[in-house]
Amino acid sequence: MSTESEHPPTESSGEPPALRRPSRPSHPSRSGHPNAKPHLREEARRLRRQGRRYPEIAAELGVSKSSVSLWVRDLPKPPPDLDRLTRMREARWAPHRERTAALRRATRAAASGEIGELTDRELLLVGVGLYWAEGAKSKPYRLREEVVFVNSDAGMVRVYLAWLRMLGIGPERLQYRVMIHETADVGAAERYWADLVGVTVADLERTTLKTHRPRTRRLNVGEGYHGCLAVRVRKAADLYRRIEGWWYGIVEGGSSATRGGCPN
Repeated sequence: MSTESEHPPTESSGEPPALRRPSRPSHPSRSGHPNAKPHLREEARRLRRQGRRYPEIAAELGVSKSSVSLWVRDLPKPPPDLDRLTRMREARWAPHRERTAALRRATRAAASGEIGELTDRELLLVGVGLYWAEGAKSKPYRLREEVVFVNSDAGMVRVYLAWLRMLGIGPERLQYRVMIHETADVGAAERYWADLVGVTVADLERTTLKTHRPRTRRLNVGEGYHGCLAVRVRKAADLYRRIEGWWYGIVEGGSSATRGGCPN
């Protein structure tokens, strides 16, 4: 008896050959090699150990970020790249800062144009306000009728000197002293203030140096730091009394104006 089956062999799937789906051909990976996934995985891990981030690794290897995450998620997260964060922050805020700076310049220019040239009375009031805010004042416990104005703002110093000239205070009655931190460029500061007020460095009083404290974090540093200038008026007791009286007059006048309400 023959052991061979009398029936013809059939496909193991039970489907006719014409209905069976053809098997898909294997496509090589993006690297051109069918076994490139392990290679990409190792390369991704190497880049991650170097501190690279998911988007950078994905872009370099030509894979998705989800694949990168799957391959390297067990590795420690790299520390923040402070330089990169700074660049990103600057790129984000730079246009806003430029718009704000342009608006600031336009507003300042428009406001400056609203002032125009001051009358003597206007300059008198401005000067009294400047002095009472920044100048030396007598106290009940320390009677010192002297006129000394100290400031680091060159514009305020110029207005103050114009005010003194309007009051008839000549240059022969003025003394100038620079006050600055000992770690700054003292010579440059002395030249700066001497040029501003129109005297020579030799005409300045001896500079007062402020002691440097290493624990103090100073922000007024750099080329734009010139310290302060103290302007003293000689024989100024009578002038001080007038300034004090002018200020009290401004206080009284301002108080009376506010009682009348704000102008429309």
